[in-house]
Amino acid sequence: MIILLGVPTDDPLLAVLKCLRRMDAKFVLVDQTEMPNTEVEIEAGSEVSGALHYGGETIDLGSVTATFLRPYDFRQLPEIRDAGEGSQVWGHAATVSDILYSWTELTSTLVVNRPSDMASNNSKPYQASLIKAAGFSVPETLITTDPVAARVFWQTHGEIVYKSISGVRSIVKRLTKEQDERISDVANCPTQFQEYVPGTDYRVHVVGSKVFSCEIVSKADDYRYAYMHGYGVEILRREVPSEVSERCVSLATRCGLALAGIDLRLRPDGSWCCFEVNPSPAFTYYQQATGDRIDEAVAGLLASHR
Repeated sequence: MIILLGVPTDDPLLAVLKCLRRMDAKFVLVDQTEMPNTEVEIEAGSEVSGALHYGGETIDLGSVTATFLRPYDFRQLPEIRDAGEGSQVWGHAATVSDILYSWTELTSTLVVNRPSDMASNNSKPYQASLIKAAGFSVPETLITTDPVAARVFWQTHGEIVYKSISGVRSIVKRLTKEQDERISDVANCPTQFQEYVPGTDYRVHVVGSKVFSCEIVSKADDYRYAYMHGYGVEILRREVPSEVSERCVSLATRCGLALAGIDLRLRPDGSWCCFEVNPSPAFTYYQQATGDRIDEAVAGLLASHR
C-alpha cells in the first residue's frame, strides 16, 4: 500500500497518482481537505503500528510500503480556515496532521520526503553548509541586520542580490541604486545578500539515483517570476556533466531527500555554483517542457520499495 498525502489539485501529486494507476499499484490519496473527517492512531514501541480511518476505509499503517508527501498548511485550506482557530474542526485537523507527520518520522518505510529532512530548507545558511560538503561552490553570502555591513558587502562585490534566509519563497532581486535608501530596513529583518553570479541557470531533479536536468533561458534575475517583468522563459532538456550529476545525487543523499530539485548556475568559466535544494519540487513545470518523465520515476521509486 502506498499513501499519497496532499490535495488532489496539486499537479505533482496528481501526476504521480496517474502513474501509479497505470502501474496498477495499490495506493490511497489522503486528501488534506478531508482531515476533519479523518481519524488516525499510532502505537510506537520496538515497532510502529497504527491505523488510518479515511473515506470509509481502515488502512493498516503496518501494510504501507511507501508514502509521498505534498503537504499544504492545513490552516490555509478553506474547509479548515473558515471553521476558525479554536473550532472543533480546526483542532481535529491539527491533531490528525500531527499524528500523521509523527508516523512519517517513526516509520521505517520509504517517505518522500520526511518532514525532518525537508526542514533543511528552512535555514538557507545550514543548507549552504550541506551544499559545500557535497562539493559545490556557493555564492559569497552575507546575512545581516547591519545596513553598514550590507553597503560594504555591496561595494566589495559590485553586483549583489538579496533574498529570504528562510524556507519561505521570496523573489530574488539585484540590488540597485534606486533601493539604496531601503538598505536601512535590514535593521528590522535579517536579510541575505549574495554576490551576483553570472551564467546559465540549470534545474536538476534527483529521484533516488536518477537525474533529470534542464537549462533555463531567461533574462530575468529570478526566472520563476519572469512574467512580472515582461521576460520570457525557455526550458530546454540538457545533460549536465557526469561529475555534476553525481554531486547532485550526493547532495540529495546528504539532505536525506529521495526527491529533490537542485538549482545550479554554470559560470562563464565553466565552474558550477549551487544556490539551493528544493525538498518538495513542483517538477511538473519542468517535465512539461522537457518531456522527462520525472513523475514516472517518483511513482517507480514508491512502487518498488519493500
